[in-house]
Amino acid sequence: MTQRVDLTTVMDRLAIDAAVTGYAVAVDDGDWAAYRALFTPDGRADYRAAGGVEGPVDEVAGWLAQAMELFPVRQHLIVNRRIELDDEYGAPGDRALVRADFVNPMRLARAGDDGSVSAPNFVAAGRYTFTLARTGAGWLFSGVTVHEKWRHLSA
Repeated sequence: MTQRVDLTTVMDRLAIDAAVTGYAVAVDDGDWAAYRALFTPDGRADYRAAGGVEGPVDEVAGWLAQAMELFPVRQHLIVNRRIELDDEYGAPGDRALVRADFVNPMRLARAGDDGSVSAPNFVAAGRYTFTLARTGAGWLFSGVTVHEKWRHLSA
């Protein structure tokens, strides 16, 4: 590999990592415009393993906006990011695959019987599969799939 290819690979990895971080921040902040902007026009997301929906990003973002109203406090932690870049004849290609583990603590808000607000903690964890494409706007998600492995609700 030449230094130019090495630098391109490093820059691609940093940009892909920034997209994954942007995803977590958009979901945690409920910024659905930013969430949509992270995807290609034909991008899809699949949350079925977590009890959600699968479909085009606009439909899924609408579902997420409603579903996340139940959790006014949330914090996505996406770790152990394994980035695989397509190789095009010794140079970085225009596709990437990321597998990353997540832990997602959230606070479920609900009114108690006495009128007080009780707020149990809800934690979900598992693994994401992100597929990305290099576009004129940078690296964007063509697909996001959640593989939830466990969840816990504490009263």
